[in-house]
Amino acid sequence: MSDFVNSGWGLFVAASTIIGLVACIALLIVASRRRVMADDNTTGHVWDEDLRELNNPLPRWWMWLFVITVVFSAVYLAFYPGLGSYGGTLKWTSQNQFEAEQARATAALAPVYAKYKDMAPEQLVADTQAMAIGERLYLNNCAQCHGSDARGSKGFPNLTLPAESRLATETADQIKAVILQGRTGNMPPMAAAVGSAEDVRNVAQYVLSLSGSAHNSVAAQLGKAKFGTCAACHGPEGKGNKTLGAPNLTDKVWLYGWGEQAIVEAITKGRAGVMPPQGKLLTPEQVHVLAAYTWGLSRPTKVAAN
Repeated sequence: MSDFVNSGWGLFVAASTIIGLVACIALLIVASRRRVMADDNTTGHVWDEDLRELNNPLPRWWMWLFVITVVFSAVYLAFYPGLGSYGGTLKWTSQNQFEAEQARATAALAPVYAKYKDMAPEQLVADTQAMAIGERLYLNNCAQCHGSDARGSKGFPNLTLPAESRLATETADQIKAVILQGRTGNMPPMAAAVGSAEDVRNVAQYVLSLSGSAHNSVAAQLGKAKFGTCAACHGPEGKGNKTLGAPNLTDKVWLYGWGEQAIVEAITKGRAGVMPPQGKLLTPEQVHVLAAYTWGLSRPTKVAAN
């Protein structure tokens, strides 16, 4: 009913459903009555010389099955939603059931997470059981975008990179904040500000030169002057600005692909990356363990497990 904003549609569906149930009962009553149409209880139709159609009433057991079905439908519609916009006397919704099941699961798992609640990230990373739980949380909630190995893909950050190469999640607390609140990264289209299509390609070559990638040195030199438009966010040296969310262009981390074409596309069309908040799907204790696990993926050395 979400597509029908007029309340009249709810009344139409309810009326159609009720009339349909009443019509089923009426049809069963009519069909169950015995009506003799000929002396030999046939309809008078004969096929293949001696094949006659009898006019026997419906079997009682067959009729009562349909009656029970109709009665059950009526009782069901009284308790549960189904009659247009009527919610049923039990006020059941799939959302309420989901939240109730989620609450039961959270209560059942509370003792498991209780001992991790006050542990520091360093302690959690060193705890084998905590990391096993963190891995399972990651696979269930994060792997769809960041990959089962956490190395990401085009448009989805690599979570195994060292802290200095990360844009906004150097610490476990920062990771926790991103999990809870989500994150939006936006780069507006800048081609018009840079200049002509050739200027955009020259800037792309200059950006390649910043990371020591293969590039056209002549075009890069021409693009350097135009890079001032980009420097407002990425800095005059292209080292980025984590406060603004502007990536470091001097490393070899390419979130949306490497090469002139990828950079030209970013300048021309801009970029808009969104990570939805996960705070409604996970409890604070689960977020705490998951943040520690994700933070541990980028640590240069592994802490000896307990």
